[in-house]
Amino acid sequence: MKHLQLTLIIAAFLTGIVACGMGNGSDTAGGMAGGDAATQAAAERGPNNGRMLRDGGFEVELAIFETGVPPEFRAWVTEDGRPVDPSNVDLDVRLTRLGAMDEIGFTPQGGYLRGDRTVHEPHSFVVAIDASYQGRAHHWEYESFEGRTTIAPEMAAAFGIETAIAGPARLVETTTVYGTIVPNAERVREVSARFDGAIRSVDVALGAVVSDGQRLATVESNESLQAYTITAPIGGTVMERAANAGEQTGGRRLFTIVDTASVWAELAVFPSDRPRVRIGAEVEIAPATGGEPVAGTIAHISQVAGANQSVMARVVLDNADGRWAFGTYVTGTVATASFDVPLAVKRSGLQSFRDFTVVYAQFGDDYEVRMLELGRQDGEWAEILGGLEPGTRYVTENSYVLKADVEKAGASHDH
Repeated sequence: MKHLQLTLIIAAFLTGIVACGMGNGSDTAGGMAGGDAATQAAAERGPNNGRMLRDGGFEVELAIFETGVPPEFRAWVTEDGRPVDPSNVDLDVRLTRLGAMDEIGFTPQGGYLRGDRTVHEPHSFVVAIDASYQGRAHHWEYESFEGRTTIAPEMAAAFGIETAIAGPARLVETTTVYGTIVPNAERVREVSARFDGAIRSVDVALGAVVSDGQRLATVESNESLQAYTITAPIGGTVMERAANAGEQTGGRRLFTIVDTASVWAELAVFPSDRPRVRIGAEVEIAPATGGEPVAGTIAHISQVAGANQSVMARVVLDNADGRWAFGTYVTGTVATASFDVPLAVKRSGLQSFRDFTVVYAQFGDDYEVRMLELGRQDGEWAEILGGLEPGTRYVTENSYVLKADVEKAGASHDH
């Protein structure tokens, strides 16, 4: 019942998420994240597929051109339907973004005006245009948003949206190896009779947990005919019992006791990984079937290769809680190198948007995609080479909520 109530609450919140859309001319229209595709589609288009801006008979067609060049603004000017010499027009465009503003000037080129700077992604901004021709000034303003949504703080909290500041991080290179849990050989004791004789009694069962010094059996010596006690040399579990009352000890091993509070993870390291796996390297061990890993270090690496040419790397693990059963298959993630990068984000925040990998940057109640150029990655971090400014607050957890809202609205890309 509680789960159903929570689902209904989240559904209500999602219905209430409101994001800015895109208007036509100087108008402003509300819509959902990524820009209202219907509103943008309604904007009048010119012969170059740009947005038509009209003021009486004076007309500017403004488009983002990116065929064979980085995205740039281009403008074609007409008056009463006739082309205007672009050298006679002064044109400026101001892009108001979340957290930034771009000023773009224009110069004549052929029959159009060409913007003097790249229009970087995302193409999400309020566009203000000022044009001057034959002593008359013209102004237009419209919204062109994509990949943007607005969520109130209480909604973000309900969705479990978490954020962090993009900045430096230490990335760790790892290699994955596989192995098995085995007894810690330093915690194994094989027990036999000091003097051969007849076993009079056995006091422990197979699998029994014994303490150091506890009586295991009583033996009557064949030579002295005196009875003596065999005791446990360590505390642990009786893993083997080969003694029964009435038998002769016969010089054989009677008990094997293993202290299971400490175990070894023996990991197979193949030739391609040998140069990178070293004694002292940090490693995380997890059951091959899944589960939370535990931290350890490589304590020993064998100098003898097995039949498959792998060498054994040993990790000592605490097993006081009995988590590790002997024979358990495990996966080891070994840290082989680390390096510091000036800018990174958590991989948990990465999402796809069009053909880009993005994070959602936060500006108050607004969230907007930032297209990333990625570098090196490890299990937690991704290095950022471009597309995000240091110090930007971005979503690290549950960013799929923002992605779903953007996709629900339709992520338009207005040129």
